[in-house]
Amino acid sequence: MAPVLEVKGLSMEFGGLLALDAIDLCIDPGEIVALIGPNGAGKTTFFNCVTGIYRPTAGDIFICGSGGEPERINSLKPNQITAKGLARTFQNVRLFPNMTALENVMVARHCRTKAGIIGAVLKTRHAQAEERESVRFAYRLLKRFQLEGQVNTLAKELAYGEQRRLEIARALATEPFLLLLDEPAAGMNPKETEELDSLIKGLRDETGIAILLIEHDMKLVMSISERIYVVDYGEMIAQGRPSEVAANEKVIKAYLGESFDA
Repeated sequence: MAPVLEVKGLSMEFGGLLALDAIDLCIDPGEIVALIGPNGAGKTTFFNCVTGIYRPTAGDIFICGSGGEPERINSLKPNQITAKGLARTFQNVRLFPNMTALENVMVARHCRTKAGIIGAVLKTRHAQAEERESVRFAYRLLKRFQLEGQVNTLAKELAYGEQRRLEIARALATEPFLLLLDEPAAGMNPKETEELDSLIKGLRDETGIAILLIEHDMKLVMSISERIYVVDYGEMIAQGRPSEVAANEKVIKAYLGESFDA
């Protein structure tokens, strides 16, 4: 079976600064993989290249959905990549603050609906049916993330941990086969992080979705990841199982001797 994501020789240069240097990375269907490294190592730049926010200087990015053929996506726009089955969250929460939790999730359904602007304006029967289904779909996701009691709460009024969960729910509303999480545990307390651990594992087990996450919480990384890639100064310095990465001297040095004991 083809990988859901295969990156070959990915490089990204900003005005002479090489942020990514010939990065190779591969994710198989249903796999949970972590991308780690010190601050400024190039992790978010990698996410931005994969999701179309940046166009890489060199290299190839291939995706392959269920039953499909590998497709190169280097030249696609972010909305086109989302429609093909990739979704992401951001290091800093990027919800629509003055929209309700339900509306935030419903917005993400636009890439899976067909009524269009004219149908919405004219309120055709098809458009109304799609809207009702979007409401049901969004509510089911909110319930899965224990947010059903906050359906009509504005996003800005939610607790921080709830905002984090809502952002993941919104990403899942696009029905991706690959979910990219950029520091999902940032700012969470230990209890919230433990709940996130169970949530991510549960999502993969229930849906079969592949997950790639950037994370600094090494306890979370070691607990949920099947494989780990490590970047430092834009270069891939290690990859392997959690136990292998934790014992790698280059990784320990990159983290200034930080312990990886989980």
